[in-house]
Amino acid sequence: MSTIAELHARLARFETEHAVRACMNRYMVLCDALDASTPLDELAGLFTREAVWEGKGAKYAASFGGYRGREAIRAMFATYMKTPTHFALNVHFLTSELIEVQGEGATGSWVMLQTSTFASGASHLNAARLTVRFAEEEGQWRMAHFQTENLFSRPVSAWNSEAQLPVPNKAAE
Repeated sequence: MSTIAELHARLARFETEHAVRACMNRYMVLCDALDASTPLDELAGLFTREAVWEGKGAKYAASFGGYRGREAIRAMFATYMKTPTHFALNVHFLTSELIEVQGEGATGSWVMLQTSTFASGASHLNAARLTVRFAEEEGQWRMAHFQTENLFSRPVSAWNSEAQLPVPNKAAE
């Protein structure tokens, strides 16, 4: 039988997992709509004051580099917030989630698929492994170290098509 202290510890772990998941979800929602109207202060606020954001591996280290501190991360995201917008379409899909709570921190890992169409009209498909360390700062769980490592990346034709969807029984109408 569990003691009250054990139940409290389990509840705290579940609450931390939920807060980590909510932080990552909000990050992806904001990145999906990254343009001149994106709330930059909210996006930057998802990171701790001394956070690190970095591309890992040859492709992403060269493409994205690394940034230390919330203000540097904020400045990096500000480069995407211009008119005309960098992304005409940008959608992130996360899968293979694993969140581990240990001591005062937590670590999450995901596989991310990103489908993007740029203002130029070119489209790209990227898959990456995300490894993120989280810390509680000022009563909020935030990203303390964000790493993205490319798994594959390739240009593709446009994502959206006006072609009718192949739905059974609709062809006869």
